[in-house]
Amino acid sequence: MKNHNQPPSPPQLPIIGNLHQLGKLPHRSLQKLSQKYGPIMLLQLGKVPTLVISSPEMAKQVLKTHDLECCSRPLTQGPRRLSYNFLDIAFSPYSDYWKEIRKICVLELFSSKRVKSFASVREESVASFIDLISQTSPNPVNLSEKMYYLLDCIICKIACGRSYQGKQFQNGSDSKLDKVIQEGIAMLGSFSAADFFPYVGWIVDVFTGLHARREKCFHQFDGFYQMVIDEHLNPHRPVPENEDTVDSLLRLLKNQSDEGLLTQDHIKAILKDLFLGAIDTTSDTLLWAMTELMKNPRVIKKLQAEIRSSVGNINKPLVEETVCENLKYLKMVFKETLRLHPPVVLMIPHLAQKHIQIGGYDVYPNTRIQVNVFAIGRDPEIWKNPEEFYPERFENEAIGIDFGGQYFELLPFGSGRRICPGIKLATAAFEFVLANLLYHFDWKLPDGMETEDLSMEEELGLTVHKKIPLCLVPIKYNP
Repeated sequence: MKNHNQPPSPPQLPIIGNLHQLGKLPHRSLQKLSQKYGPIMLLQLGKVPTLVISSPEMAKQVLKTHDLECCSRPLTQGPRRLSYNFLDIAFSPYSDYWKEIRKICVLELFSSKRVKSFASVREESVASFIDLISQTSPNPVNLSEKMYYLLDCIICKIACGRSYQGKQFQNGSDSKLDKVIQEGIAMLGSFSAADFFPYVGWIVDVFTGLHARREKCFHQFDGFYQMVIDEHLNPHRPVPENEDTVDSLLRLLKNQSDEGLLTQDHIKAILKDLFLGAIDTTSDTLLWAMTELMKNPRVIKKLQAEIRSSVGNINKPLVEETVCENLKYLKMVFKETLRLHPPVVLMIPHLAQKHIQIGGYDVYPNTRIQVNVFAIGRDPEIWKNPEEFYPERFENEAIGIDFGGQYFELLPFGSGRRICPGIKLATAAFEFVLANLLYHFDWKLPDGMETEDLSMEEELGLTVHKKIPLCLVPIKYNP
């Protein structure tokens, strides 16, 4: 029987439904549709009913009021393969298993104590990064490329105890670790026909080559993970000063009971979350921040003044993390960057498990739910001059808006049970890297380039990248 209490829907085409309306940048296409059909709308994507949420009020109902009923995940093909059939945290359906594995990861990998224990890793990596840029000065540097390598180095050392940059895989010259990571992110964010057309979509994935690409990517990662685990199990390996992620998980695996939760595949799936989640999102956020700062000279001057005055007239090798924690304007710049450029513009899909009501409309089991974080961050009903990069909008502490999941106007890390557990890790890396980039260098545009020439074009994968690499000229700062 036809239900008349469904959310508004754009017109559909036979078979494909609303798929044709997503375009190359679905977050922007859905933002435009929401301006016409409202902050809650129902799309039919192939055979999959999909609820699109574009306001804080509707997001709060999904992520808080009905969090328990909406906190599962759809069983999509890319995540299924790369997570060893959903053994990870990010894409695993809601279950007792997910609750246990998340608890382990929050306590063992992402707690404040653990994040602080890796301060020396961040310091060593950023010091080398600053030296590298100093050698380039005053010639232009491709920050897009260098920033990715920096975060790759930091996450590798945190996860595996050492960097694997330049690590060569066996099947070709283009298959170094950084290339495989980028391919993995593409596979997680790719359009798989099997996700929208059950029973027949896999045929399309085979003919387009997507299935073969995904299999190749899986086997490359699996070989890499196994190599890392074998290195850690080597009895002749030197005892590290601090446990890395693999050390911690292997310790838990060794000490568990016979019916224990962890196997080596579980460890590999968790490593997938780190490599494909932390590297890309943090490097992209830093690049968007640098781009916005270069387009807004007033803001970068104000931020540099705060950083440099906090250090004083002494030429320090690094701005320490304890200093970064007290830089109020830096934190405003971080929030404003996340508002305009959330790492995951369309939150990883949720899945309704029961019949509920959102915004007065019926939502039925197995409906996918997409929260358009991008649209919420640029809603003129919430934000004054929403397209303007203006960190001072967060200056009034009475507003109290932060990104910890309690304020639904700003949701870069999600909210509720599925909130990203790596918030502290991402915050520490962003603040420390950006503070040191702005302390050690004054940044200029290449000759002949004006601020209006800076490209803001986007390219979509699992995250939204800058389509055109950011190239800037570093000028050494001497206090």
